[in-house]
Amino acid sequence: MKLHAAHPAGWALFEARVHRDDRGWLMEALRLDVLRSHAGPVEIAQQNLSRSRRGVLRGLHYQLGAPQGKLVQVLEGRIHDVIVDLRRDSPTFCTCFAFDLSADLPRLLWVPPGFAHGVLALEDSLMSYGLTCAWDARLDRAIRWNSPELSIAWPLDGIDPIVSARDRNAPTFGEAELFEPGAFAPPAGDE
Repeated sequence: MKLHAAHPAGWALFEARVHRDDRGWLMEALRLDVLRSHAGPVEIAQQNLSRSRRGVLRGLHYQLGAPQGKLVQVLEGRIHDVIVDLRRDSPTFCTCFAFDLSADLPRLLWVPPGFAHGVLALEDSLMSYGLTCAWDARLDRAIRWNSPELSIAWPLDGIDPIVSARDRNAPTFGEAELFEPGAFAPPAGDE
């Protein structure tokens, strides 16, 4: 795993090292030392797999009280991944960042704590994501995927999004409960 791109807001894209031969392949899917060199002293506390058929749109999810960092990777298929900075003191507060991730180009997206996260499956997909703290239903929150304040350009050409009732009825960005000012230290590299 090696750093591919990073942003002052704290997110990063990593290249997964893949070793191929006539038997198949082996992928280095996580190197904590490489992740920590960018993100600081993180631990992976929970590992999830998520399968979505084409058109499934999940999010925008986040957790108050115990904010989660996420390391996202696509194992099968292709997704459009969106993260939104919810840290009120951040210079990129309310900024949306979008990434197309696929199994064909093995990259891992680091989503720092304090961001909401959403995914649109552009193909039938299998995702893996490591969380820096365990999911807690009492702290789980969502912002509506099509919140007008965010104006996210989801690539919906030819896709009728499949959205859960929870996500469809989530509050808009303006109605959502967000992180309090001062809840986060500046992203790695900021002084």
